Amino acid sequence: FFTMSTAIVHVIREEDTNTGQLVVVCPTTRKCAIVDPVLDFDPASATASTKSADNLIEFCKERDYTIQWALDTHIHADHLSATAYVKKKTGATTAIGEKVSIVQQYYQKFFNLPPSYIEGSFWDHLWKAGDTFKIGELEVQVMHTPGHTPADLSYYIKEDVVITGDSLFMPDMGTARCDFPGGSVEDLWESTHKILALPEQTRVYVGHDYMPDGREWTTECTVGKERTDNKHVKEGSSKEDFIKFRSERDEKLGTPRLLYPAMHFNIRGGNPPPKEEGAERAFIKLPLTCEW
Repeated sequence: FFTMSTAIVHVIREEDTNTGQLVVVCPTTRKCAIVDPVLDFDPASATASTKSADNLIEFCKERDYTIQWALDTHIHADHLSATAYVKKKTGATTAIGEKVSIVQQYYQKFFNLPPSYIEGSFWDHLWKAGDTFKIGELEVQVMHTPGHTPADLSYYIKEDVVITGDSLFMPDMGTARCDFPGGSVEDLWESTHKILALPEQTRVYVGHDYMPDGREWTTECTVGKERTDNKHVKEGSSKEDFIKFRSERDEKLGTPRLLYPAMHFNIRGGNPPPKEEGAERAFIKLPLTCEW
């Protein structure tokens, strides 16, 4: 049942990357947080555009919601973040986990970018585990849930909602990959069990859904259902089996389609790359693998 203190959660699917963008609303104040908004990107023309983010902003405006926060759960590898754009358009406060510096430093070196590429504060807040903040009158607790990346967070509204980003997925999808820099299968096991320890009626909102076996797209579940049905970490699963399975599976996974452009934006909080001296536009680097 819903009380006046229950969060209103709207899921808005971004179809190109199957991301579950969220609008989390305090029913009393109509203040909201947009979580994991997507900046559209066409790799063929290297064009970043804002249709998805504009739709989110318009969605809130139509309902008389005030956008208080633009939040990321982590530095995404499969889509570009629109948090910086949402801030620019609405004045929302941006935030992500403090461990992002690990990911930033890795990719700055990986792409051989100058140190200045990641200098500056691209987010208004860098959360530590256990931090709390408010969306209107809703109190949100920051949970550090590493594994997929070292910086992953979940956002928890007590006995009501947990937003898991890319850690726990829908029961028939299981869990997220851990083969990104600083990722850890052991950490993901611990993180998913932190989430599974929450009250069973807690609503779970996951970051993506890829519709296994052609079922309808959804990113909403409950902790209770995840405990009984999650194919990787349900009750009775063993840590050893999970580590073996997840590690072997991750070895076979390909590079996400938008990884390289996404990282150029996302290690800068969703801000575009700076233009090089004398250049009319900014550039994105692609690391080349060539067998001759």
